[in-house]
Amino acid sequence: MRLLRSLDLKQKSFVTVVKVIKFPFLSGIILLLITGITGCTEETAQLTKGQATPVFDLPKIQQGSLHFPKDVQNKVIAIRFWADWCPFCKTEMRDVEPVYQEYKDQGLVILAINVRQNQDTVQAFIKDLNISYDVLLDESGEIARAYGVSGLPITFFMGREGTLQTRILGESTPEIFESIIQELL
Repeated sequence: MRLLRSLDLKQKSFVTVVKVIKFPFLSGIILLLITGITGCTEETAQLTKGQATPVFDLPKIQQGSLHFPKDVQNKVIAIRFWADWCPFCKTEMRDVEPVYQEYKDQGLVILAINVRQNQDTVQAFIKDLNISYDVLLDESGEIARAYGVSGLPITFFMGREGTLQTRILGESTPEIFESIIQELL
């Protein structure tokens, strides 16, 4: 009988401990969900169709730098924001290379802007991708914020007049990418 009471007390103590732990744990989970939903991120701009896109000067991985839009005037431009931790970015970077090869002589420019990573990390990532379009570094994330980037990958498409025409947030296919390019050319 004494053993049963001892077990009963231990069981009650265990239940009490579980209740005490459960409340903060659940509160923590709820807090994480709320901050994730509201976006525990910095305030970003929201670009709309027909709007001129932000101007920037960024270093190229290959060499030199790119002055946007001055260096790419009268071109159809796809600006792709990415990072090496993004599971879809590597596949998409490879997938758009054939589209770039097919349309670059008609005025297509692809700018792959890496967000908040250093040059060594980016060079290691793109080493085996065999891509020929420009890869740029936005180490501070300032340009990504100016474009309103809140998730990766994201691609912004500009027509020859230099204004935003459309964007794709998240994973895409080469067919969708190509159909947008064809409309803009």
